[in-house]
Amino acid sequence: MAKKVIQVPVDEGLLEELDNLSRKQRRARSELIRQACRTYLRQTKQEEMDKVYKLGYQKIPEEAELGEAQVTAVGETISRESW
Repeated sequence: MAKKVIQVPVDEGLLEELDNLSRKQRRARSELIRQACRTYLRQTKQEEMDKVYKLGYQKIPEEAELGEAQVTAVGETISRESW
């Protein structure tokens, strides 16, 4: 994938931490920043999915009987596990 060069102002303390980590991990500063961006985007997507999931259950709650049946089934399944 083609890469674009961007400018991102950062304070000196953050830049120093990035450079220290870059040296320690023997990775380019730009790679650390790209990985941090990927991690942040993944985390943000997960948080959004969690919100949607929660809203779905608020709009259409589970029936109590179904929840109880699921707890029973999980309890039975886990009790048979060897771990």
